Parts: sequence; structure tokens; C-alpha cells
Amino acid sequence: MTPFVQLTGFMAAMPLANINTDAIIPSAWLRSMTADLAAGLFAGYRFDEAGRERPDFVLNRPPFRTARILLADENFGCGSSREAAVWALARFGIRCVLAPSFADIFYENAFRNGLLAGKLDPATFAALLAEVDRHADNPVFTVDLPSTTIMGPDGIARRFAVPASRAEALIRGDDEIESTLRHAGDIAAFHRAARTTRNWLYPGVRNLGETA
Repeated sequence: MTPFVQLTGFMAAMPLANINTDAIIPSAWLRSMTADLAAGLFAGYRFDEAGRERPDFVLNRPPFRTARILLADENFGCGSSREAAVWALARFGIRCVLAPSFADIFYENAFRNGLLAGKLDPATFAALLAEVDRHADNPVFTVDLPSTTIMGPDGIARRFAVPASRAEALIRGDDEIESTLRHAGDIAAFHRAARTTRNWLYPGVRNLGETA
């Protein structure tokens, strides 16, 4: 994966709780392997029945059309385990979602696909929402993963939460396989020791040790 250390870009705010994965990428956009998931992102919010853009939706307005950070509300990504919801966000250009809470499966899918899902306390969420609104003409924010801070136009560093193991993997650009392979030596040593102390786990070894 592409490492994530620091990200600077426009932050778009969607202060709606319980946005589910079908709202993030509707099933109609998943009927072919070549579907343009970026075009289908939040399609129900972005387009009317005739396929025309809804001018009041945040991602249809400049400068949020090129947003790279999304400020969302509680329980973002609930609903089905649709991994394509994360793919759609990434292909649109969004690399970081900040919210008070996430649905569990979306949260796991995010990190597996290189998307930073940072959790905010209620006061920080409210402060960022107000800051985006105050600077709607140029809402440029920087998300710094090593320090777990967000810096916006007001020049105030605010904190978000992310598990240390998740942050370290994103900074390195490791997926779960690469993270596991970093411990290949420890895993091999464990199995060597286990063949002696728990040889019943290894039928082949036990048989070799038996005289009968």
C-alpha cells in the first residue's frame, strides 16, 4: 500500500449520523467489475433521479469536489460489509475519514485498504465542523499520522485517535500480509519451540519421537 504519513487537502463535512455502506456506494454501481466507483460515491446524495447533480450536496460544490479528507458523524459505514464502500472513497480521492465512531466492519476494511479512519471526541468533532464552516472557501487541513493531529486554517492542532498498530502499518505502507511477514522469524522460532514443548500439535514430529 501507499504509505500514509501526512495528508494535506480540502476537508468536506457530512454531519449526518449512520451513513451506511449502501449510501456510500449504492448497489447499482456494483454490477460490473469495471464500474466507476468514484462516480458512484454517495450517488443517492449527489444525483437526482435524472442523473443530474444536486447542487446543495457538499461534494458537488467547489472546493469540496476535490476533497481528500471527509469529516463524518457517528456510526459512519454501518450496514452491510461492503468493502467497495472504502474503494469508492479512495478512488474519489479521499484518503482519510474522521468521525466520532465507525461501524466495526467498515473500520477494519478502511485500514486494510490504506484509508485512515480517525476517531474524534465530541468536542473535537464540533470544533472541526465549525472550522470547516468558517473557512468554507479554503478548508485546507493537514492530518499528521505520527502525531495523531489535525491542523486547519485556525492553526490549532487537534487530536484524533487511532490504534498504534494500525498507525504504524499505515506509516510503513504495510497490508496485513506484510505486517505478518515482519514477524516471520518470531513465528518460525515459536514453531521450533512448540515442536519440543507441544509436540502433540505436530503429529509428524510425535510419530518421529515415538519408538513404537
